[in-house]
Amino acid sequence: MTILIAEDDDDDRLLIKTAFEENGCTDKLEFVENGIELFSYLERASGVDIPNIILLDLNMPKKNGKEVLKELKQHHLFKRIPIVVFTTTKNEKEVSLCYELGANTYIIKPSTFSGLLSIVQHIHSYWQHAAAIT
Repeated sequence: MTILIAEDDDDDRLLIKTAFEENGCTDKLEFVENGIELFSYLERASGVDIPNIILLDLNMPKKNGKEVLKELKQHHLFKRIPIVVFTTTKNEKEVSLCYELGANTYIIKPSTFSGLLSIVQHIHSYWQHAAAIT
C-alpha cells in the first residue's frame, strides 16, 4: 500500500514516519510539503503508482488542504483516492466543510506520540483492509 502524506511541518513528518515504523507498517510512505507538490506527485504517478490513501494536512502553504481536497474530488483520476484529513484544526465548521468537499475521514492530530501511534495503527489497519476488498 502506498500512502501519500501532505504535511508541511518537518517534525510532524518525522513523527508520522516513526509512528508507521514503530507500528511495523511496511507501507510505502511518500511525503509532500504542500498542495502544489501533491498534485505534481500525483501527475507523475498517474495510472501507475497512484497512492491508496492520502493523509492531508489542512494548514499548508502555497495550496491549503481544503483547496487540494476540492480539486482532488473533482479530478477524474484522483477523485477515488480516499482522503484522510489529518490536522490540528478542531473547528466544527471546518470539519463539516471537509466532509462536504469529499473527505473520507477527519482526524485531529493527537498531542502525544502514544496517541499518534494509536491513530496510525487504526488508519493503517482500516485502509489496508478497505484496499484489500476493493
